[in-house]
Amino acid sequence: MTRSDTADLQRQCELLRSLHCPGDPLLLPNAWDVPTARAVVAAGFPVVATTSWSVAETLGYEDAERAPADEMFAAAARIARNVEVPVTIDAEAGYGMQAAELVAALRSAGAAGCNLEDTDHTAGGLRDPGRHAEWLRAVRQAASAEDYPLVINARIDVFVAPFEADEGGSQGELVAEAVQRANAYVAADVDCVYPILLWERDPLRSFMSGVGAPVNIIRLEQAPSVAELAELGVARVSWGPLLQWDAMARFKKRLASLQE
Repeated sequence: MTRSDTADLQRQCELLRSLHCPGDPLLLPNAWDVPTARAVVAAGFPVVATTSWSVAETLGYEDAERAPADEMFAAAARIARNVEVPVTIDAEAGYGMQAAELVAALRSAGAAGCNLEDTDHTAGGLRDPGRHAEWLRAVRQAASAEDYPLVINARIDVFVAPFEADEGGSQGELVAEAVQRANAYVAADVDCVYPILLWERDPLRSFMSGVGAPVNIIRLEQAPSVAELAELGVARVSWGPLLQWDAMARFKKRLASLQE
């Protein structure tokens, strides 16, 4: 990476960081390839965020680190090369990489930021929060050693399994653990925390009050509106794979209509 490329990436990192404003959330309609990334920029959004689910599916794999890391980073790099705005990459749980190796891959891809989740896809379940915080700190230190102000969005996955299992009960039962994890990650010098699939208003409000960092919320259909999330103090709203799922549903419907 040339000096000019390095300076440009540093500027993109700082721009991305500056857009995390509680109460005036950064809107991230996630892209999964170059055409969708270009569409996001053309629509006026200041940042492109990728979604691992949709990128992996486009490459012919399932999510949850079943796609080879080099293919995922190559796809992200193509996006970053083809837009002029900051790109934040969904890097899942880091693909088993050591911190320095992951930082090198993100920097090479042109990532201004990244999502890093606390699910252990090899062992199953969630990582120990203390150990995960240590790894996140190592990622920050490796980036800082390269003068790379990477924006780290620490995803918290405590709400994932109950949501996917459609279990009853309030999400409020899980807030204490989510807050504990969030604060451990904030202490490790991440920029933002992302309690993915947290959508119930009162638990979300409780989470927000317990965490001293910008918060990212996914805009599920049942979640509060963007305006309501802003009132709660959310700093970042993303859509994950939801737009791709909608696009595929429309594509399948159109295909069916061709046979009528």
